[in-house]
Amino acid sequence: MHASNRTPAADALTDLILDLFRVNNLTLTWGDRLVAPLGLTSARWQILGAIVAADRPQPVAWLARDLGANRQNVQRIVNDLAKEGLVTFEPNPHHRRAHLVVLTDKGQQTYDAAISLYDPRVNALVEGFPIEDVKTAGRVMKALRKKLEGEENTEERS
Repeated sequence: MHASNRTPAADALTDLILDLFRVNNLTLTWGDRLVAPLGLTSARWQILGAIVAADRPQPVAWLARDLGANRQNVQRIVNDLAKEGLVTFEPNPHHRRAHLVVLTDKGQQTYDAAISLYDPRVNALVEGFPIEDVKTAGRVMKALRKKLEGEENTEERS
C-alpha cells in the first residue's frame, strides 16, 4: 500500500463520495420497495418525475440531460412506460424524429399515487435532522454536481 497524495479536504471528499455511493444504492432500494405496489421502480418513478417537473413536453434526450442519465437507458424506460400507458409520444414541431414524451392521465395518477406513498415516508425519514443541516448537505451536493458537470464538459472538449 502506498501513501496518498490527497489533501485532508480531498480525503474528506473521498469519504463523502463513498457514502454517496452507499446512500444512492440504499435510496434506490428504498424507492423500489416504496413504489413496487404501483408497478414502478425507482428509475421509472424518477423519469415520471422529470416529465412532471418539465415546464413542457420534452424529447427523451432532454429528459436524460435533465436527469444526468444515459439517453439510451432513459429511452428504454420511456418505451416501457409507453407500453404500460403511462406516457405517450407526440410529434415534435422542432424535430421530426425526436418525439415529445407526454404523461397520460394514467401516468399522472400513478405519479400522484407514488407521491402519496412518498410524502409520509420522507417526513419520517427526515425526523431528527436539523433543517439547516439538510439544506447545507443539499448545497454541497449541488456544488459537487456542478464541478463534476464542468469536468465532464472539459473532458468532452479535449
